[in-house]
Amino acid sequence: MDWFNRPDPAAIADNTPLRVSELSAIIEGLLDTPLLQDILVRGEVTNYTHHARGHRYFSLSEKGGGNTAAVIKCVLWRSDAERLSFTPSEGMEVIVAGTVRLYIPHGSYQLQVKEMRKAGLGEKFLLIEQWKKELAAEGCFATERKRCLPAFPRKVGIVTSETGAVIHDIRTVLGRRYPLEIIISPTAVQGEEAHREIASAIRRLAGLVDVVIVARGGGSYEDLFPFNHPDVVRAISVCPVPVVSAIGHEVDVTLSDLAADVRAATPSAAAELVVPDRIVLITRLRELKSQMSTALQARILWARDEISDIRDRLRPQRFCRKIEEREQNIADLSDRLERAFSNRVDRERLLLAEMKTALDSRNPLAVLARGYCIAEKRGAIVRSTGTLVKGDHIKIRFYDGSSQVIVERVDHERDL
Repeated sequence: MDWFNRPDPAAIADNTPLRVSELSAIIEGLLDTPLLQDILVRGEVTNYTHHARGHRYFSLSEKGGGNTAAVIKCVLWRSDAERLSFTPSEGMEVIVAGTVRLYIPHGSYQLQVKEMRKAGLGEKFLLIEQWKKELAAEGCFATERKRCLPAFPRKVGIVTSETGAVIHDIRTVLGRRYPLEIIISPTAVQGEEAHREIASAIRRLAGLVDVVIVARGGGSYEDLFPFNHPDVVRAISVCPVPVVSAIGHEVDVTLSDLAADVRAATPSAAAELVVPDRIVLITRLRELKSQMSTALQARILWARDEISDIRDRLRPQRFCRKIEEREQNIADLSDRLERAFSNRVDRERLLLAEMKTALDSRNPLAVLARGYCIAEKRGAIVRSTGTLVKGDHIKIRFYDGSSQVIVERVDHERDL
């Protein structure tokens, strides 16, 4: 059934009964408005269900006067639910972002949720959503500006705190996989002014390294807030070299992650992404060296056999014998060509004589030479006496010329 065909308005005006699908289409059209798209709703979680397929079904309720409550059904699809940094529970107050849709088979509307935050973080959540729209409009998250990481970087810049396990983990991984020069641009990673320090630390590495890692260990939503600030996001988007983000846990997604060229789940994973594994490279080089050695030896053996064969072919006795064989072949071919040419000429002469005989037999002049003639009247051949009358001027053609005559009498065959 096509749910999207809108009914004729005239059918409503004259009280013609609507089909259920038509009514659903009208309701869906009324809900399809910008006012109900990408909206933020605050309420308490009730009837929360974690479906086996990973989808989350629940309701948002708001207590009213007395025992009444406003309730709206919600759905959070698995792809969006996987980004949750917490597990919702009954009675938890949350702020969700989503769009109101009509679920036609049940004839009910529901809120399709894209994101969910605890209500205690509401103000910052709203601020981040505002920043996200502004930065997206500037092209900071555009896919086409994403760059590939260099295959063999010479210098890696790290933007993180000088203390803590993050820098130690990155150094350990880089030292094990692919030792290279590391330039640390230290910064605070949380606090009121952290975003300014982070942005400045990123800009300090411009022109000094081949790739930048912006890293921070796990933390609360508040701790990761500086990495959502537009100053940091813009510093990442204009960085002249590729940037890898490794901020918080894998479920934590900041605006810096969206702006970075590559996102890593952890700081250690970021270090593995920016450099190759030298053990793998050494193993591959050894394999290539072995392949090249084998190929070179095979080539030398082939060349040796080829030279030996050429030497055998260039021996004087064999060379002279080859020349004699070629001369004999040339003589045989010459005789065959001469005989074939002579036979062809004879055949062509015989064919030409036959064609001449056939043409002579069909030549009208040959017929005229036997005593016949052709009468013409005004350029047309006279084929019957019925076309002649007394006084006609006709032309008589003989094999060796023609004459003009005047018809004095016409005798038809029936008159003879």
